[in-house]
Amino acid sequence: MMDKHLLKGELAERLALEYLQNRSLKLIANNWRYPRGEIDLIMLDQKTLVFIEVRYRKQTTWGLPSETIILAKRHKIIMAAQLFLQKNKQWLINPCRFDVISITGNISKQSDIQWLTNVF
Repeated sequence: MMDKHLLKGELAERLALEYLQNRSLKLIANNWRYPRGEIDLIMLDQKTLVFIEVRYRKQTTWGLPSETIILAKRHKIIMAAQLFLQKNKQWLINPCRFDVISITGNISKQSDIQWLTNVF
């Protein structure tokens, strides 16, 4: 049985994926793993390859979900993106950016979803 926080994370990622697909982004990979972590979503926004971190918090009492991405996490995501590009050279010609999907409230289609583009 999956831990409750992992299940919520998986649901948040599915919600984020649906949200972005409804805005014409195309899925390249999800939960792309490497030895030191993973990238939640890798998508194509027209010709731009987008590495997306999905963050969820039910309440914002102690800040927004996007505010939990500390410098060390940013470095891990950037390293993962570099490794992804090394292993998938066909994407080297595309411009890249790093986005965050911040979800608050109960995980549902009525959740508050904030899409932050080119955040780092």
